[in-house]
Amino acid sequence: MEATGTEEVDKLKTKFISAWNNMKYSWVLKTKTYFSRNSPVLLLGKCYHFKCEDENKLLPARSGCTIEDHVISGNVEEFRKDFISRIWLTYREEFPQIEGSSLTTDCGWGCTLRTGQMLLAQGLILHFLGRAWTWPDALNIENSDSESWTSHTVKKFTASFEASLSGERELKTPTISLKDTIGRYSDDHEMRNEIYHRKIVSWFGDSPLALFGLHRLIEYGKKSGKKAGDWYGPAVVAHILRKAVEEARHPDLRGITIYVAQDCTVYSSDVIDKQCASIASGNTDDKAVIILVPVRLGGERTNTDYLEFIKGILSLEYCVGIIGGKPKQSYYFAGFQDDSLIYMDPHYCQSFVDVSIKDFPLETFHCPSPKKMSFRKMDPSCTIGFYCRNVQDFKRASEEITKMLKISSKEKYPLFTFVNGHSRDYDFTSPTTNKEDIFSEDENKRLKRFSTEEFVLL
Repeated sequence: MEATGTEEVDKLKTKFISAWNNMKYSWVLKTKTYFSRNSPVLLLGKCYHFKCEDENKLLPARSGCTIEDHVISGNVEEFRKDFISRIWLTYREEFPQIEGSSLTTDCGWGCTLRTGQMLLAQGLILHFLGRAWTWPDALNIENSDSESWTSHTVKKFTASFEASLSGERELKTPTISLKDTIGRYSDDHEMRNEIYHRKIVSWFGDSPLALFGLHRLIEYGKKSGKKAGDWYGPAVVAHILRKAVEEARHPDLRGITIYVAQDCTVYSSDVIDKQCASIASGNTDDKAVIILVPVRLGGERTNTDYLEFIKGILSLEYCVGIIGGKPKQSYYFAGFQDDSLIYMDPHYCQSFVDVSIKDFPLETFHCPSPKKMSFRKMDPSCTIGFYCRNVQDFKRASEEITKMLKISSKEKYPLFTFVNGHSRDYDFTSPTTNKEDIFSEDENKRLKRFSTEEFVLL
């Protein structure tokens, strides 16, 4: 009986903390973000220009525009639709209990896993839908202002805590579902796109069965000494994502793989071997590859000399974003304007959504509010991601990025390098991985080193 009582107290404590985190993080989620009308905005390789028609409605101290302001003309609506179409993964509460723990929420510790999920989701969007794809319902998502959001947040906190005491779960009414939108599509291509959009989102559901869901990622993380409730660094998450894709047993995912750079070095032959693995099995098409490069942009603080390189990377259409953040918070960086990075923030606790339901609601997986942060505030530890559809794409991308690295290095060592040949040619041989092991012995050592070197993410 005592043990049962203790478990109930732990569960209540977890729910209270979840509700508190929801209020804490949501408070600032919907504050307005200002964009300059004089500078282009880059979002994952696409460029947008804003123009304000009514300067009297602008804040003179900011000399900028809010994305929510209706007086803006130019490409603002296109930018908003593009940004909102990116898949947004955040803290969730009341999902199925994580095995080996009493946790039913990742509030306060899962943000880097969430930003890693967002990066992988963008890679899958490029793979299945292409960079030109946008979600037809993106602009239908309501974007409350900060005042109404504050009121909503307090109400949600109160309701969440009351539900915790009564053991009830808050239910949301689906507002955007396949059933609601299916009749709008003009052709089979649009219908196919929406099916894949929904399928990709479902792969990141918060259940043990979801291929890239939190539960599955935590299982892979255990092999590197991580467990539910721990903090994860960008480099560790990169390796966890690689294993998640490698272990995914889904026919749609046979044509894509992940490569993680070793010690800031991309070994071209290793990448091509991964891409050509399908040829050996009888499939004549190259595999697409997502290349993840864990890097450090300086010592204790980010070196501003790397700003132009990061901006150059985010200007490439095959960039799938950056897992990074500022000290103690992980963000998914997807673009920039001037010297500020544009990001999606996972620090918002939303209710569990059962993605196994055929017409599960999609709106909570798309962020209505772009956020900006000065590059100077960025923590130096991050993981950069690229997507290459085939070997030819990889060769072109490596040449282009190498040129960019040389220009940005300014006689210093480049942030990372592309090297011809295999890693084994440079005496970086790794023992053969046991099929029952998720990471090889060499990988485990490297991951544990990353775990101790990287900053703590909350």
